[in-house]
Amino acid sequence: MTDRTPAGFGIDDIGVGPFAHGFGTTDDGHPFAFRTRGATLSVQVYRADLGEAVPGSADVVAHAHASVTDIDLGDERSIAAFVRDLLPTVVPVEGARTGEISTVRTILGRISAVIDGM
Repeated sequence: MTDRTPAGFGIDDIGVGPFAHGFGTTDDGHPFAFRTRGATLSVQVYRADLGEAVPGSADVVAHAHASVTDIDLGDERSIAAFVRDLLPTVVPVEGARTGEISTVRTILGRISAVIDGM
């Protein structure tokens, strides 16, 4: 876990190693999650009004990807710094919705995430 910066950035949970992953909050209060697949780290930024709900794919408002070949995936500080530096490069998702998400769409998004994780 990293300390919050004055602007609000922080990582709440981080896993190191070849499959590094974690989640936290951006400077402007949006929750985000990141994970490593192969030599690429992906960051997904979610809408800010989630509260305690677990975000689904329909909640993604921006994303970014970068190669991790030049960082130490065994070092928590290196991963945290890499994610912090990657967040300003996120690209808004086309058609991102900020309003109500249907229950069916949320369930289907979560089922898809489980299948992708297998």
